[in-house]
Amino acid sequence: MLGLKQSIPPFRDPNLSDHEVQTGVSFASAGSGYDDLTTVVSRANPVLNQVEDFNNYIVRLKGIVGEEEAMKIIRGALVLISAGTNDFIFNFYDIPTRRLEFNITGYHDFLQKRLQNFIKQLYDLGCRKIAVVGLPPIGCLPIQMSLRFQNPFNTKCIEHQNLDAQSYNQKLVNQLSKIQAVLLESKISYSDVYEQVNDMINHPQKYGFVQTKRGCCGTGLVETGPLCNSVTPTCGKPSQYIFWDCIHPSDAVYQYLSQNFVKNVIPKLL
Repeated sequence: MLGLKQSIPPFRDPNLSDHEVQTGVSFASAGSGYDDLTTVVSRANPVLNQVEDFNNYIVRLKGIVGEEEAMKIIRGALVLISAGTNDFIFNFYDIPTRRLEFNITGYHDFLQKRLQNFIKQLYDLGCRKIAVVGLPPIGCLPIQMSLRFQNPFNTKCIEHQNLDAQSYNQKLVNQLSKIQAVLLESKISYSDVYEQVNDMINHPQKYGFVQTKRGCCGTGLVETGPLCNSVTPTCGKPSQYIFWDCIHPSDAVYQYLSQNFVKNVIPKLL
């Protein structure tokens, strides 16, 4: 759809080839977030620390194609930033450590200030085309509903968490516009996932979905990451599930989100 290779390899892969370095890599770390406190729980590599990996990537790329071509590749590359959900789950809702310091508005501002610094660092390293993904309807994630209701099979979305996500996204749109105005050569686009995922949850038949409250992996209520493995039972028809596990969308959902990304986000970066 985007003309990309089948999968984007991690930069930290010890067997990463020179060709893969030239055609796109991932610096993501599962369970990370803008807030360093998030990774105390998940033991992931914080988003802001991923800049160090990107610096190392630039050094390697220059060694392969030379400095001029390397900077041309970086300036023309699409940088996709997707984080934030883990910050709210780990630090504000389920383990409310940050609620000792911030109200929800303050935590929004705290995270978006860190995102602003992150984008500035990437810009200073040569990145010019950046897409930032907003928050999903966090209150509809199976893990969030399972933790709030006594009967995990009789749940509903947690409205205040969804309202928090909507408020965060509205602020993010305004913040990205201000950042682009300051970073004069940049093209920065917001990628909405909230509205489309919310529509899938509320009108699943429109998209061919049957199950909206549980993931395909295990019970679909608490399993995620390493708990979804070769010995964990999975559903028979994953394409009918909105969620793969208790947090992450299914491949079918990502297909719809990708189509929306190509239609509404990519043109703003060209």
